[in-house]
Parts: sequence; C-alpha cells; structure tokens
Amino acid sequence: MSTHSSPNEKLLKRRPRASSLRSIETDKGHHLTGPFMVQTPLGSNTPESCDSPVSNDGFRMVKPKAGLVADLLSARWVVNPVSSFKLLMIPVLLYINWELLAPYIAPELPNPIAPLLFISYPIPDSSPDDPRYGKGYLDLAFLAFHIVFYSFVRQFVTIVICHPIARYFGIKKRGKLDRFGEQGYALLYFAVMGAWGYRVMGQLPTWWYRTEYFWIDYPHWQMKPELKRYFLMQASYWCQQFIVLLLRLEKPRKDYNELIIHHFVTLWLVGWGYLVNLTLIGHAIYMSMDIPDAFLAFSKLLNYMGWHRLKVCSLAVFLVAWTYFRHWLNLVILWSIWFEFDLIDESNRVWAPKTGAWLVWWMKYQMIFPISLLQLLNLFWYYLIWRIVIRSLRDVEVTDVRSDDEDDDDDDDDTKNAKED
Repeated sequence: MSTHSSPNEKLLKRRPRASSLRSIETDKGHHLTGPFMVQTPLGSNTPESCDSPVSNDGFRMVKPKAGLVADLLSARWVVNPVSSFKLLMIPVLLYINWELLAPYIAPELPNPIAPLLFISYPIPDSSPDDPRYGKGYLDLAFLAFHIVFYSFVRQFVTIVICHPIARYFGIKKRGKLDRFGEQGYALLYFAVMGAWGYRVMGQLPTWWYRTEYFWIDYPHWQMKPELKRYFLMQASYWCQQFIVLLLRLEKPRKDYNELIIHHFVTLWLVGWGYLVNLTLIGHAIYMSMDIPDAFLAFSKLLNYMGWHRLKVCSLAVFLVAWTYFRHWLNLVILWSIWFEFDLIDESNRVWAPKTGAWLVWWMKYQMIFPISLLQLLNLFWYYLIWRIVIRSLRDVEVTDVRSDDEDDDDDDDDTKNAKED
C-alpha cells in the first residue's frame, strides 16, 4: 500500500471545513475574512519563492509539454501569460494581414477575424450619430477571444506588477505573493469596470437606478455600442474566473463552494439578461457588484502591506459602499422586478424570440430567484464584514479570516520538499 497521499488529500487534511459562523469568522482559509487577519511581520525570515501565482500542485508535479497546441489543449494558457499572449497575437496578426492584403485580393469581403476583436451586428438603419447593435452567434467569438485576453492580463498584472510591489513591502512567502497578486488584479479590474459602468449608465435612461426604465420600451435588444462592449467584456471576465475555479488553477479557498455558487449565479444572470434582452437591468446589477468589490480589494492590499490604520479607514468606506450597492440597490432591483414588471407593454409580455420578447409571466420568478440567492450570499458575507470591522475598531491590527494558515502551509511544504530533495 502506498504511503504517499495525493495533493488533494493533503489539501483536505490541512483545511477542514468550518462548522459554524464563528469558526468561519476565524478561518484563515476563507476568501473574505482571511486576508484581513494580522499578517506575518514585514521583513520576517520567511522563504521567498518566484513560482507562478497559480499555486496548483498539479501543474508542478508534471512537466508540461512544450508548444502552443499543447498549451491550448492543457488549458495552460489560463495560467501562463506567454502562452495566452501568443494565442492573442494570432488573430491580431491575421486581422492586420487581411486589412493590408484584402484591398488587393478581395476588396468586397469583410474581415473574418473582426468578430474576435470587435463587436458585431451593427443595425443598418440606426443613425450614424447614435448607432445601435444587435446580438448573434458571432458574439461568442468576441467572448472567446476576451477570455484569453483576461487570462493574459490577470497573469501579467499578478507577476510583472504586483509581485515586485509585494516584495518591496517585504512580502516573501509564495502564498502571500499569490494572494497579493490576486487582490491587485481584482482592484484594477473592479475599479476600471466600475468607472466604465458609471460612464455607460450616464448614457442610459436608467441613470442612477431609475428602475421603471428596466421595463419601459422592452425589449431592449438594440444596444448602444459601448453598452454591448461593456456587457460582453463583463461576461468574458466571469467566464474566465469560472474556468479558474472549475479547473482549480488557484488553490481553493475554504469557501470554495460559496464562490462557485456566486460565480454560477452571476453567469446565469449574465447569460439570461443578454439572451432575453434585459441588458439594462443586467448593467445595473454589474455596477452594484463592481464598485464595492474595488474597495474590498484595496482594503485587503493595505492589510497585506501592513498599513493597518489606513486599512481601518478603507474598511469604513468599503462598509458604506457594500451596504449601499450590494444590499440597498440589490433590494431596489428586487422591488422593481416584483412591482414594476407589469410596466412592460402587454404585447411584449409573450414568448416571441423573433421579436426579441421573452418575458412571459413566469419569467418574473426566474429573475427573482437568482438575484435573491445573490442577496443571501451577500448577507452571509455582510455578517463576516461587520465582525471584521468591529474587531478592527478594538484592535487596529485587524484579522482577515482566510489565508495565512494556507500560505504558511505552502511554505512549510516547500521547505519540507527541499529537505527531502
């Protein structure tokens, strides 16, 4: 009988599931609470590692085959920025070649690579001053390209930008370097998309959650180009994040199941919202998620850097933002679905995909359920957030209930393996 345990068995032994809210609150393996726990003092004598930010034993145990095709088949492009960059460059170079050569060879043919890089389906009779776009299957090509795009950006930001910053602040452990990189990327993404969503909302009748316009003039299948681009970029991001979770390309957190549910519900809302022409309410939900998440990532980074007093101020701002966006505005959206659904013209409350109308009576409940589930997850995390804030007021060196134990275990494993070698 083999005396060696599999990596997954070791992971499970190291990280038992929390059995109560109290144990979750003090669980360093939890995605929300862990990064706020007191960090190892900066400059301490801990091993340093330059490994990839993806701390997955499976990728280190087996030497990957070389070559772009092997990277594509093994999903290594998700974690290797060089591989994802090569994949991105193929359609870009093909597009440029077509633009240079097609005028002499086939001047009337459209560029077949364009749907990968740009949004498709402009509506011919829309005004040139205020163009509109529809949707179709070529949107999947745009989605696929930008999933690879986010894989590259994520790893580039983590390795090239965040890891040197973390080392400057004295962070040496491989696990903490990885977590710092994750939060740096999260801050960049949510800050950019939050600002972009704010800009897009300024172009829409739903400006600052005028919820009646979620339903008036439905179906909203003729989209402003910036709204369509924003929506598809969001969808690409969440698809890429879901791939990372499903393939366990990151070391799973203790609340892995909760994160899977959150990502699944988000993709459910994204897919249905786009399919049934509810892009206005979908955009409003995106905004309510992105802006507070930027403050959350910023607070975690401050904790990793050891700036505890500034972190307390950041946590206070984050708490206000989370309460308003993730709870109040989420409840406003739920209220609108329940009480304003009938603002849809009766002729469009039918199942008629050819006209873009999908919202028969039971679709109200199909929208209520996932958004309510999202609210329940938010309330669960809200409880943990309040516990963190209360503890931070008692002790400036706040604890985040999630990652230090795991990170320390990683370093212990590395030291043990080095001794055995």
